[in-house]
Amino acid sequence: MSSHPLLQLTLVRMREFVREPEAVFWAVFFPVLLTVGLGLAFRDRPDPVLKVAATPAVAATLRTEKGLDVRELTEDQARLALRNGDVALAAAGESGAVVFFYDDTNGEARTARSLADRAVQRAAGRKDPVAVEDRVTREPGSRYVDFLVPGLIGIGIMSNGVWGLGFSIVDSRRRKLIKRMVATPMSRVQYLGSYLIWRMVLLPVEVLIPLAFGSLAFGVPIRGSFISIAVVCMIGSFCFSAIGILVGSRARTIEAVSGIMNLAIMPQWIVSGVFFSSQRFPDFAQPIIKALPLTALIDALRAIQLRGAGLTDVWLELGIMAAWLLGAFGIGLKLFRWR
Repeated sequence: MSSHPLLQLTLVRMREFVREPEAVFWAVFFPVLLTVGLGLAFRDRPDPVLKVAATPAVAATLRTEKGLDVRELTEDQARLALRNGDVALAAAGESGAVVFFYDDTNGEARTARSLADRAVQRAAGRKDPVAVEDRVTREPGSRYVDFLVPGLIGIGIMSNGVWGLGFSIVDSRRRKLIKRMVATPMSRVQYLGSYLIWRMVLLPVEVLIPLAFGSLAFGVPIRGSFISIAVVCMIGSFCFSAIGILVGSRARTIEAVSGIMNLAIMPQWIVSGVFFSSQRFPDFAQPIIKALPLTALIDALRAIQLRGAGLTDVWLELGIMAAWLLGAFGIGLKLFRWR
């Protein structure tokens, strides 16, 4: 058994990975660094403060609103600060009125405008006819970092599967290594299957490290079973490994395969809900986005991790990834060339 082609090829994959420190960094530590950076940048703050610029006539009034950080400037300076993106809102007093300058497509600007208007109206004597009481609750699972961690696990699985296999196959073809392997007692299925087995060996490291770090450092909940998470990640890894095989099945140069891989994964980075909800895109695009494998993987992970869903609840997402797996591997196996 020790001389079996599949075992030896899998050991080759392992040695190639361990001997490349860059590969270890991108596969294991980069998702953790992304979690730290984005988790700190978008962490929940008790008092979110928005920066505004105001003329002296209204600056003192706006400072009564604790949600605003007010810079006192002339009107021209305030509008320049707004154009430069230094503030979300510019306010100026003109003939007993207050003029707000802001971009209505910017959510922070709209919030700043609402807070500034409240401060101005209350300073003018307005009283709320209905008493309002705020009771702030912060439930783990609804924060941005909770939304983020499953997305980072998903892009880690996708990137390592597509880049790890596609790049490695083309690099071996470019260096004529695959051509030499043809003379050995090895089949095409064994050669490509070794990549899939190696991905399964590496998968627990890719998933458990960011999952554990998010839970320990930021308190990200894990409400579903680890078995369900493992099954979803395994099918997702197989799916993107098959796509990596398809991407590298014909390309002969690093430049060619890099372009194909970017074409395959970059649109999914943007639309599949990694850093923000995919629901932001128009309704006509939603069926296409939902059919993408990364969307299915991330949606399934979020459902299990944050809502405690089971495998039966994410059967559609599993089916989408399985379809991509069978289709990509079958086509990749058919198109694969040794040189």
